[in-house]
Amino acid sequence: MDAAGSQVAHECAQYAGQYQNGFITTRGGNLLCSKIIHLITDNQVKSQVSKVLHECERRMYKSVAFPAIGTGQAGLSSAKVADEMLDAVVEFARQKSVQHLQTVKIVIFQTNMLTDFYESMKKREDSDSSTAESGSSMLKSCVGSRKQSSEKKKFMILEKKVDLVTFQICGESQEEVDATESWIKDLILKEQFEKVISDEAIESFDETQIAILEDLQRRKQVTIQLLNKLTPSQIKISGITRDVCSVSLEVQEMIQQIKSTEEEQSKAELYHEVVEWRYLGSNDSFVAFDKLTNMQLECAKRTKKRHLNVKIKKKNYRVDLNTLKATNDKGKTINLQRVIKNEGK
Repeated sequence: MDAAGSQVAHECAQYAGQYQNGFITTRGGNLLCSKIIHLITDNQVKSQVSKVLHECERRMYKSVAFPAIGTGQAGLSSAKVADEMLDAVVEFARQKSVQHLQTVKIVIFQTNMLTDFYESMKKREDSDSSTAESGSSMLKSCVGSRKQSSEKKKFMILEKKVDLVTFQICGESQEEVDATESWIKDLILKEQFEKVISDEAIESFDETQIAILEDLQRRKQVTIQLLNKLTPSQIKISGITRDVCSVSLEVQEMIQQIKSTEEEQSKAELYHEVVEWRYLGSNDSFVAFDKLTNMQLECAKRTKKRHLNVKIKKKNYRVDLNTLKATNDKGKTINLQRVIKNEGK
C-alpha cells in the first residue's frame, strides 16, 4: 500500500465495507498498472483467483498479475497456493467465452517458493490435455530471482583435482608405525573442513562461473564439487579450513550476483509491459531501448531526476528527462519518446 501511494489508500478507505464478491477495485496509483484489485482474505485461494480472472474479463483487461496469495500473513503452504492458483487459471482458460484476458502473471520474489510453483506448472506442462496447453499459453511466471525452465539442466563437471602425498613410515615396531600413522591422520583431519552451499541459483551457473570455480580450485587448497543433479543444486567445497572459508565467500558472492542480475531483468520486464522508451534512429523512425535501459529511464523519470547517462548505439549520451532529448559529448542531439502501454484499457 505504501508503494501505491496515498491516493490508493484514500480510495480503499472510501470503499471500505462496500466490496462485492470479496474485492474492491481502485486506480493503480504509483504502481506500474492501471488498476489494483484488493482481495478480502478468506483463504479460499482458488475461488479468489477465479473471481479476479472473471472480473478482468468482464472489464476487458488484457493482463493481470497476482502475488502468491495467502503465503504471507495468512501462512498458507506455497505448494497448496501454487496448485490452487494454477487450477483456477487452467479452468478459466478452458472457457470458450474468454476473449479479452490474454496474459496471467504470477510474480514471486520469495526464492523458497519458486520450486513449488515450478513443480505445479511442470505437472501441467507434462499433461497431454488441451486444457493444460491453453492454461500454459495464458500463464506467465515473473520471478525476482532465478527463472525456472522446463528444459533439462545443463550439467557441468569441474575437472577433479587430486594432489597425492605419500608418507613412508619406518619404525622399530609395528605398534610405533601404527601410532605414527594415526598421529599423521589426526593432524590432516584437524586441518580439513567441508562446506556445502545449497541454492537454486547454482543451476544458472554457466561457463563463466565454472571457469571461476576451476581457477579457485587451482589457486587454493580445495576441491570443489558441483552437485547440480540435486534440488536445489549444491556446491561442496572441501580442503584446508582457511581456503574453504575464503572460497565459500567468493561462491556466495557469485550466487548473489546471479540473483541480483535476474531480479533486475525481471523488474525490467515488468516495466517494459507498461512503458517503452525510444530514441530517434535512422530513416526518422523511433527505436526502442533495451529493457534495462528502459527501466533506468522510467525510474529516473518517476523519481524526478533531471538527467541520466545512457548508451545509444554504443555511444554515451546525457538524457534531459524534461525535454526528452539526449546529447553526446560532441553536441549531437537525439529526440526521445516515452510511450505508455495502456494494457487493460
